[in-house]
Amino acid sequence: MDLQYFDYKYSFPLESGASLPGFRLAYTTRGTLQRDRSNVVWICHALTGNADAGDWWGGMIGAGKYFDPDRDFIVCANVLGSCYGSTGPLSANPETGQPYYHDFPPITVRDMVGALDLLRQELGIDKIHTCVGGSLGGEQALEWAIAQPGLIDNLIVVATSAVASPWCIAFNEAQRMAIDADPTWRERRADAGVAGMKAARAMAMISYRNYDTYSFTQALDNNEQMDGYKAAGYQRYQGDKLAERFNAFTYWTLSKVMDSHNVGRNRGSILNALGQIRARTLVVGIRSDLLFPVSEQQFLARHIPDATYEEIDSLYGHDGFLIEFRPLAGIIRKWMASAPVADASAVSARPLEAGKP
Repeated sequence: MDLQYFDYKYSFPLESGASLPGFRLAYTTRGTLQRDRSNVVWICHALTGNADAGDWWGGMIGAGKYFDPDRDFIVCANVLGSCYGSTGPLSANPETGQPYYHDFPPITVRDMVGALDLLRQELGIDKIHTCVGGSLGGEQALEWAIAQPGLIDNLIVVATSAVASPWCIAFNEAQRMAIDADPTWRERRADAGVAGMKAARAMAMISYRNYDTYSFTQALDNNEQMDGYKAAGYQRYQGDKLAERFNAFTYWTLSKVMDSHNVGRNRGSILNALGQIRARTLVVGIRSDLLFPVSEQQFLARHIPDATYEEIDSLYGHDGFLIEFRPLAGIIRKWMASAPVADASAVSARPLEAGKP
């Protein structure tokens, strides 16, 4: 899937009061936009995701799958602050010609959505049939639905919340402490803080999964074992794996983005903000999620007008939104089929093949 690029060449004000002297968003599209532009599916990615949603959500996207490019026009953009083609901390600051590094300004989910909306306008899209996201992606989808109540027809958010919890912020701060403890972190070079980021990712995996996940997938080899544990090797593997494709500056920036998430900021209250959503909304929780417990999704469903709440029982905790394709697709299909006739007709023909969502 070839990346495309949207370059915004004007000053972009940020919620913090700072600004960016323009930015770039990398994005992909799949499928063909119908003449009446009624088949847009916009997918918002999570913390370390990229613009190719088929890469990290392959069980949901593709021929014969729930989001099918033969029927849907699927858009996914790498968020502002990330490192997969969009402007982020390792991008060159046009004002200095040098990478931003630690000087990249603080951004929020609302800033990300503002950039996404400029891309939407550039693409000539005035209506999104379905906007879907999990975790940080769900935060973006919520913000967008609040900021522009008439834009999105169907909103699907999974394993996400209205506001960052102290629990989530604490996990993120512990990870940033690991990066900050890396003696290279203060250096202005692309690989600064990489050892700290490996430790941060290992911490994060514990919050993305849970006790039962590790008991099942990383069990002891035998009762005599005294070292070389699968669980220990798995943590190191996950840190090394992320270091091959990510950098500590982006990790730091995006974790701060998640900390600042609060749909109620400057909107009176969280309840007032959620009450502004006009999209038909499906909220999905994952029963075993430690990072975004189901109480947070139940709160969303109670306070978004006429929202529907569904739940997935998964071994994989928070990461279930990236793994449990079949039950998630089944939930979405059932919910779409319950839409008013005019809305449901566009999705009535979605197949369910054996072994596929």
